[in-house]
Amino acid sequence: MLRHLFGETMRLTLDGVAGAEDQREERRIVVEGIDAVVLDVLGTLVDEPAGLRSELRTAIPGLTGAQEQALVTRWQEYVAAEQRKMERGERSYAVSDVVDAEAAQHVVDGAGGADQQRVARLATASHRLPPWPDSAGALEALSARVPVVGLSNASSGALLRLSHHAGLRWHQVLSGEAVRAYKPSRAVYRYALDVVGSPPERVLMVAAHAWDLRAAQAAGMRTAFIDRPVADAPLDTDHFDLHLDGLAALADVLDSGSRP
Repeated sequence: MLRHLFGETMRLTLDGVAGAEDQREERRIVVEGIDAVVLDVLGTLVDEPAGLRSELRTAIPGLTGAQEQALVTRWQEYVAAEQRKMERGERSYAVSDVVDAEAAQHVVDGAGGADQQRVARLATASHRLPPWPDSAGALEALSARVPVVGLSNASSGALLRLSHHAGLRWHQVLSGEAVRAYKPSRAVYRYALDVVGSPPERVLMVAAHAWDLRAAQAAGMRTAFIDRPVADAPLDTDHFDLHLDGLAALADVLDSGSRP
């Protein structure tokens, strides 16, 4: 369901006050001029915490639910901290596979250790993350309307395997590895824009992370927030072009905007 548009003059009411014609016109304005849709992957199209919990259960049997969640948090905090070090120049760039291997060892050591074969499999957890229920179908619907591009901090190899595992079909999927940077570095968004070959205001960035959309907005892109259970929710000061309950809603918006 569509919950937020460009501004007060284009707000779509949910109580039936706005007529069907008004709704169609508002949606058409929202998507007018969009040449391509660029989507974040981890968290937006796949449930990263659920996938990590599943892999942790295999690597370290006997964990309680609370322990699993604590280790997922430990993993994600480690990865984020290392990416920030690279952004600040305190560490040389390393692809996500390297950082994930470090994170796997980090959480296992904190949990008392595990067999190294299990640690090695845990290090590739990002290859096997489960998709959200609407991801595959919405990608198919979107791709029939506009070019669809994935943009992720995951390595190219991880994205290849994850796309296969989760049934994600793209026109193209891009990794920050190509510019040796991690989002929210502006270089990653510029890379996507260069590949698409359109002005930033004609490219829609879609993510379940407000921090991701803020950086895309700073690069001049239009933005759509997708509400997921693991989302980094917008602040009151954030003003994204679209705020949607799921990815399927975005396909509906593009569909309504493509009709006369």
